[in-house]
Amino acid sequence: MTSRVLVTGAGTGAANNLIRSLKAGDPSLVVIGCHGDRFALTQSAADRNYLLFAEPSSRNLGGLRHVIEKEAIDLIIPSTDTEVLTLSRQRDRLRGCVFLPRHHVIERCQDKYRLAHFLRAAGVPAPETFTVMDTAGMRNAFRRLTASQPLVWCRPRRGNGGVGAAPVRTLGQARAWIAYWKDMRGIPEREFTLAQFLPGRDFACQSLWRDGQLVLIKTFERLSYVVRGSAASSVSSLAALMKMVYEPRVVEVCKAAIRQLDRRASGVFCVDLKESADGTPCVTEINAGRFSMSTNVYDLTGRYNMALAYLQLAG
Repeated sequence: MTSRVLVTGAGTGAANNLIRSLKAGDPSLVVIGCHGDRFALTQSAADRNYLLFAEPSSRNLGGLRHVIEKEAIDLIIPSTDTEVLTLSRQRDRLRGCVFLPRHHVIERCQDKYRLAHFLRAAGVPAPETFTVMDTAGMRNAFRRLTASQPLVWCRPRRGNGGVGAAPVRTLGQARAWIAYWKDMRGIPEREFTLAQFLPGRDFACQSLWRDGQLVLIKTFERLSYVVRGSAASSVSSLAALMKMVYEPRVVEVCKAAIRQLDRRASGVFCVDLKESADGTPCVTEINAGRFSMSTNVYDLTGRYNMALAYLQLAG
């Protein structure tokens, strides 16, 4: 079994939560941390830490490989989508130290428009989603999306945590919102989508897979959110209050989505779902290759610790 792991993004909430779960599952586990920010690194819960960017570009791949060899690392666990993508690109040069979904699956999941389009074409419930191209295209999207309810969900096609997302009622509101993010945050118009607004219950479902076989899956429902008062969306992927739930219909949608993405799926998949007006759970986002920020909720409840099970599968 894996006994020495390197956790990227050490010192952040996501990495520290993951380390807490790993140590709860196996106190003897040696956890090494790395981060490119020396100030964040001071908050790391790892046993030892290295000032090192996790993204293995040509500039720093040598440093990452040095840490792997020096610390006899069995497995690298990324904590952000960027790290997942870049580690996946270099997986063949990291001597088998990653346990990730296939690269094309990661790329598809990190583009919310491509993911929604793919899932809907495969018959998996997902919100109807349009890219932002021109005024005529936006007008047509609004016409389609507001036929049954008044709100439209406007958000970037990449990113997480609800950044850049907001419900809008009019085409003018959408254009103004997109223009603000373009001018103030540098996100191009083409990076935004207009999608079906889903008013129902909010679920998160984390699952572990090996060679196409579902090994473990857990679900919680978000009841309230960690959001700042200025957040236009009023929602976030990070829940302030949640509860573990048994929802077979949510699990079935998650299983169908991942099997459509890859019949031989391996690794961890975190799926966000929201109910439509008729109560159908729809996939809104999939984080492939990394654990949820709220992984402790899954790991410290019930019979199985998902982070520890991940190590067993990877080993």
